[in-house]
Amino acid sequence: MDIDSICNYEEVKTAISEKLQSLRDYPIRDECPLIYHLDVAAMYPNIILTNRLQPPSIVSDEVCTACDFNRPGKTCLRKLEWVWRGETFTAKKSDYYHLKKQIESELVEVGEDRLSKAFLDLPKLEQQLKMKERLKKYCQKAYKRVLDKPLTELREACICMRENPFYVDTVRSFRDRRYEYKGLNKVWKGKLEMQKTDMVVLYDSLQLAHKCILNSFYGYVMRKGARWYSMEMAGVVTYTGAKIIQNARLLVEKIGRPLELDTDGIWCALPGSFPENFTFKTKDGKRKLTISYPCVMLNVDVARNNTNDQYQTLKDSVTRTYTTHSECSIEFEVDGPYKAMVLPASKEEGILIKKRYAVFNHDGTLAELKGFEIKRRGELKLIKVFQAEVFDKFLLGSTLEECYSAVASVANRWLDLLDNQGIDIADSELLDYISESSTMSKSLVEYGEQKSCSVTTARRLADFLGDAMVKDKGLHCRYIVACEPCSPFTRPKSCKCIKKLCSS
Repeated sequence: MDIDSICNYEEVKTAISEKLQSLRDYPIRDECPLIYHLDVAAMYPNIILTNRLQPPSIVSDEVCTACDFNRPGKTCLRKLEWVWRGETFTAKKSDYYHLKKQIESELVEVGEDRLSKAFLDLPKLEQQLKMKERLKKYCQKAYKRVLDKPLTELREACICMRENPFYVDTVRSFRDRRYEYKGLNKVWKGKLEMQKTDMVVLYDSLQLAHKCILNSFYGYVMRKGARWYSMEMAGVVTYTGAKIIQNARLLVEKIGRPLELDTDGIWCALPGSFPENFTFKTKDGKRKLTISYPCVMLNVDVARNNTNDQYQTLKDSVTRTYTTHSECSIEFEVDGPYKAMVLPASKEEGILIKKRYAVFNHDGTLAELKGFEIKRRGELKLIKVFQAEVFDKFLLGSTLEECYSAVASVANRWLDLLDNQGIDIADSELLDYISESSTMSKSLVEYGEQKSCSVTTARRLADFLGDAMVKDKGLHCRYIVACEPCSPFTRPKSCKCIKKLCSS
């Protein structure tokens, strides 16, 4: 929409300006806040597209020096920062050389047949693995820990703006196709009353499939062993994304309060009188454009800090001429405002619980639930049922005290059940509440010496049911974690598992 075709531009501008000036002049307010979720649409793919990032584009000074386009004042090289993180062993340099000299004079066991070979006869990769294994054992024995604190170092990656854009074009193709299916999904959702549900399912499935493939482009680049593995590119993508969210947080802190930070978005509470949605109208009266001011505010900040003014596209392959333009497809999207958001507190002061919250719409329905046991498989049914009952109670009451009172009534009822040891309910129902379950993805033999509740359960079942009953994959284990018997030595393995379950 062209600015000259808008008839109410000054009117919208004045309305926004008046609200902002009022907030500036009267910063202390007693009003209901607006809860928003602002997230970057397809963050990593759009960072890749904006900065023309692809593994072959990460070049060194030597490659750039030998390039035909290397000229003084060249604009085809873009430099971006990334953070390198490394872990070091606690052993000193002298320890390493001592262990290396020691292992080089030994015979080591290799392969499934456990054949002995001279260390120096092994392939280079296997030598490194054996040396690393020896170093780990030494550090654990000598220093009581394997690794020191991680080291971080700010580095700079050089990105060529004229590399063949095969990777970038592929990412763009998938992104545009996903947006197309997403748009068609919205169109057909509006036709649900015409019983076109099959088309809604089709386009929703297509856009989700493209979303998964689109997000895998970044995952592939950072995976060791991939054909196009590039640590520098992966580092640039994640560091750029982190800076975008950090800058968004700094901006939100000046206006309202950040509630929760995600990898690609931010939950925040803004003043109730903060500018919200505004509609631009055209002079011909045919078109309208509605904008969300919080979203526009963050997008301006993103464009200011992340626009790539060096983006180059091949114009003529014969003369090898390129056109340069500015590119920034990184944009925030807005969801909300919401009625309420529940964020559980930590048991320790100053420590936040990340990615654990419940968000409610204005009609009282649950908009989003993240990190709670109610969504997980195998957790205590007691906790799941309690959470299912308690979440709605956070919407009751007109004051904080009334809200907490409604929540406490549910919590007290379940605490009474635990305090009286379930005397008011049937034993089968109580066992159903306090038992946990998990499915073993591998067979019991494949877990080896690993320890977990499900593995221990399977081993004890094998004691009286026989190994044949627990040998297959997908074994579903159900168990109760108890604090009894409370002897200092747990009554020699609970009297050797009640004398092998009364001699079977």
